[in-house]
Amino acid sequence: MKDIIQQKLMEIEERYGVKILYAVESGSRAWGFPSKDSDYDVRFIYVEQPRWYLSIDPQGIGPKRDVIEEPTNDLLDISGWEITKALRLFRKNNPPLLEWLRSEIVYYQKYAFVDNMRSLESDVFYPNSMLYHYLNMAKKNYREYLQGPEVKIKKYFYVLRPVMACRWIEKYNETPPISFHELLEDIIPEGPLKDEINQLLKRKLAGDEFDLEPRIGVINEFVEDEMERLKEYAKTLSVKAEDPTQLLDSLFRATLDEVWKTS
Repeated sequence: MKDIIQQKLMEIEERYGVKILYAVESGSRAWGFPSKDSDYDVRFIYVEQPRWYLSIDPQGIGPKRDVIEEPTNDLLDISGWEITKALRLFRKNNPPLLEWLRSEIVYYQKYAFVDNMRSLESDVFYPNSMLYHYLNMAKKNYREYLQGPEVKIKKYFYVLRPVMACRWIEKYNETPPISFHELLEDIIPEGPLKDEINQLLKRKLAGDEFDLEPRIGVINEFVEDEMERLKEYAKTLSVKAEDPTQLLDSLFRATLDEVWKTS
């Protein structure tokens, strides 16, 4: 499948006249709990040719789209962000983008851009905004899927992961890892809760078809208590940081110069 994805990336470069800087797997495969029928969620960052940036209309307005989205099917979902869009989101400490930087499934990486971007992460890290992102994700999924006597059991993963990510931020004051397994081992102590989560994980990785099942009390109690506690903890966070825009402008210009003067 990797060869197919890399071929698709080459086709995108040719069709749109862009250069792809970085392409990774996101979603359940990158998180470590894919189903047997999970599709491939490929996300990439690309740079347009210099003349594209030299116009009176800003990127992302009208015909100057700052995303590339390929038609999806049951196997492959592939889309990308233009570099200035990615850097604006990076400036906002955008968690999905930071997860891309941590994905262990890398399909393509070229030029110095991503390494330089990672080196600036401490300049854009805001624990309060990141914690709220994961907390709101947990609340939304819990509200939609995990209330009532019977629940969509596989949705526990989509609540547990953001809750554990919040705990990681609280514990280490840094961006959490993308791996569900790493979060689980570090955040959840040995005991009944961890045993239940591991049992669910084994079933999911074995290809069990989850349907509605009785709710798992020990997990529901944990996530309910943690969401309430984390909501109060988030209120105590107040972080001020220097505006990183100048650093990100420099990274953008350096990348534009490297890509189109050496290609």
